[in-house]
Amino acid sequence: QVQLVESGGGLAQPGGSLRLSCAASGFTFSHYAMSWARQAPGKGLEWVAGLYSDGNDIYYTDSVKGRFTISRDNALNTVYLQMNSLTLKDTARYSCKATRISGGMPVSYWGQGTLVTVSP
Repeated sequence: QVQLVESGGGLAQPGGSLRLSCAASGFTFSHYAMSWARQAPGKGLEWVAGLYSDGNDIYYTDSVKGRFTISRDNALNTVYLQMNSLTLKDTARYSCKATRISGGMPVSYWGQGTLVTVSP
């Protein structure tokens, strides 16, 4: 059974930090690109950061560059999102996604998400 379980969300003050984790099971984690996306209250889904299976190609949306760091530990089947210098606009539910291409088609799995609230 495929599972992606996020943790580490919670309440943070502006300028603070949080570290999100996403633990994967039920599939070969090291074969999948991993990413984080977020959905703020009343808004659509926004892709935040992603990295390929070997961890060497890393991408961020402009609004988090220099503040967020995505990383993965293939031995632990876990992807992380270190979030620093948090702002009110970072308040959202953060979900991780695993993706690979199989037979020319994308295969993706999503976690349920973890809520991040940035408030004074």
